[in-house]
Amino acid sequence: MMHVKVKSEKVRLSIPIPYAFFNIAISILSSKRFQRKINKMIHENAERKEQDIPFIFPQLDKKILKPFAKELKKHKGLVLVDVKAKDGSEVKIRL
Repeated sequence: MMHVKVKSEKVRLSIPIPYAFFNIAISILSSKRFQRKINKMIHENAERKEQDIPFIFPQLDKKILKPFAKELKKHKGLVLVDVKAKDGSEVKIRL
């Protein structure tokens, strides 16, 4: 389980994110319907801003991403993000 901790002057949050959520997110991100929708939104935004070459969301393969999520489970306790701002707020993401 991934743990996201956010501390600031007014708020303290601790959000546990189960690994099953990663599998669901991988399934959504690798679906062709999602990728078509994202690319359509990017293209429309580029037309509105009159940009020449819009960014194209890359094709993601579920077969490549599933082992990545499986490997995260083997590294429990690893700190992915540990950020402290000058105003005292902190963000920490740990497996």
